[in-house]
Amino acid sequence: MTVGTNSSPGARAAGPAAAPGTPSLAAVPPQGSGRAAPAAPGAHAPREAHASRETRDPAGLPEFEAVGIDPDDLPDGLVVADATGHVICFNAAAARITALVPGEALGVRIDRALPLEDLDGRRWWALTDPYGGLATRRGQPERNLLLPGGREVLVSASYVRTHPTGPLRRLVVTLRGTEARRRTERSHAELIATVAHELRSPLTSVKGFTATLLAKWERFTDDQKRLMLETVDADANRVTRLIAELLDISRIDSGRLEVRRQPVDIATAVGRHVQALTANGQAPDRFLVRVSCSLPDLWADPDKIDQILGNLLENAVRHGEGTVTIDVSPTSLTNAAGKTEKGTAVTVTDEGPGIPEESMNRVFTRFWRGSKRGGTGLGLYIVKGIVEAHGGTITVGRGPGGGAEFRFILPVGAPAYLTQ
Repeated sequence: MTVGTNSSPGARAAGPAAAPGTPSLAAVPPQGSGRAAPAAPGAHAPREAHASRETRDPAGLPEFEAVGIDPDDLPDGLVVADATGHVICFNAAAARITALVPGEALGVRIDRALPLEDLDGRRWWALTDPYGGLATRRGQPERNLLLPGGREVLVSASYVRTHPTGPLRRLVVTLRGTEARRRTERSHAELIATVAHELRSPLTSVKGFTATLLAKWERFTDDQKRLMLETVDADANRVTRLIAELLDISRIDSGRLEVRRQPVDIATAVGRHVQALTANGQAPDRFLVRVSCSLPDLWADPDKIDQILGNLLENAVRHGEGTVTIDVSPTSLTNAAGKTEKGTAVTVTDEGPGIPEESMNRVFTRFWRGSKRGGTGLGLYIVKGIVEAHGGTITVGRGPGGGAEFRFILPVGAPAYLTQ
């Protein structure tokens, strides 16, 4: 599809000089009234605009022609009206988003080509009145509006004037679909539902045990009281972890995850996590730790490094089989500026069934749980966010024994204030 424009000499002349005599959009008869809007001088009927669309350069407007841009190449919908309020550009994205035919919109008044209403059923063009309203306005911010049939679109408008308080030379309207926003809303709703579900079980346990102890304290032995209090403590820790995950996700999504760098002994951190797993019942010979003797100094956030290691090792133990191998070695990586710098690589490999090839591109997304259920499915999403906040990278693949292999690389450079 090519973008059509109203390009006759009369239309070209209908610029700022024609605006003072142009009626405002608010004065246009309502849609469906049966009366056609009076054509302004120099404006073409829709059929004439369609004919010019066949012979005009696809870019349509001089502004686009000057820089060699075709409006059809723009990802968002673009609708442009001239100084008389008639549509002179209706690109392919606008046609897709609105399900309207460009040829039927060209040369038509903007309020008829795009009969928009707000969510309360009020006609948007009559409310905003771009041609007859205040001359100091520069546009309209993006908002949710409705087309006939209830189709939702995100609409914003820019008022292009000859001078700051002069008449409108162009009315530029951009359109976007609501699918991306709907996906975000569904993702947030799913996150809330998942966290609420995960919180229900420990809170029910805490409430039950505390109510029982308060009501029948004297009836229980010291060992029974200890067991119930230990259960309450464990469930309280679980709730704390869930809240921490939720806060981490919020910070990652908003780009506010803070990294407090300090020297970190990554080999000692790995050993500490392995020791904790063996203390919780894992066999010591299930873990194989291999650390290079020439590791560079690593500057990172120690608490967040513990989050990464704890999540990856717990996943390897829970979902993998056989020996869990942890390799720590020096490496290099390319930073955001395209320069190569030193780094430390940590690889965690198990000997389980591994991750199916078709699932590997979803491992670091929200709510991915693999073949076994359990947990929130948020851990690896958070791990990826933490690694990237450090300026590092993380990948997933298949290990030598067929199991899952996670490898993350962190840059080792000291903070800028220590190197200047």
